Amino acid sequence: MEEVETVADDEPGRDAPIEIIQREMTAFARRARASAARMHPELSLVSFTLLSHLEDRGGCRATDLAAYYTLDKSTISRQVGALEKAGLVERRLDPDDHRVQVLHLTERGTGLLKEVTASRRVAFRERLAGWSGPDLERFAEYLLRYNAGVPEE
Repeated sequence: MEEVETVADDEPGRDAPIEIIQREMTAFARRARASAARMHPELSLVSFTLLSHLEDRGGCRATDLAAYYTLDKSTISRQVGALEKAGLVERRLDPDDHRVQVLHLTERGTGLLKEVTASRRVAFRERLAGWSGPDLERFAEYLLRYNAGVPEE
């Protein structure tokens, strides 16, 4: 693992770039939510995120979603309920513990997720079309580094 150099928060010249990063990441999040709504009106950014997580994990419990995203169980319950009502997610008994229900994508959920993922990929490629290969690699490295600093539950 690469060693990360730590820098004191009071080092001169850090405040202005940190303010810019905060502002631009907020704008990015705002655009991501708006973009998700345009790509598929039925699938919010939150729904897309939950469906992606279920696909990546091959299913999981609702309590696992709540812990992973550090959300209240009632919030996850409402989101999952909406996804179930839309026919995108279903509950199945855990084969190892029949007392536990595991959330899985339905066939419709898998299809919709693929559709939206393809649209997002096109949108990202268009947005980054003018970037050089090295710039894309650096940006990817910086995002990985930034997100690696967030402890996972």
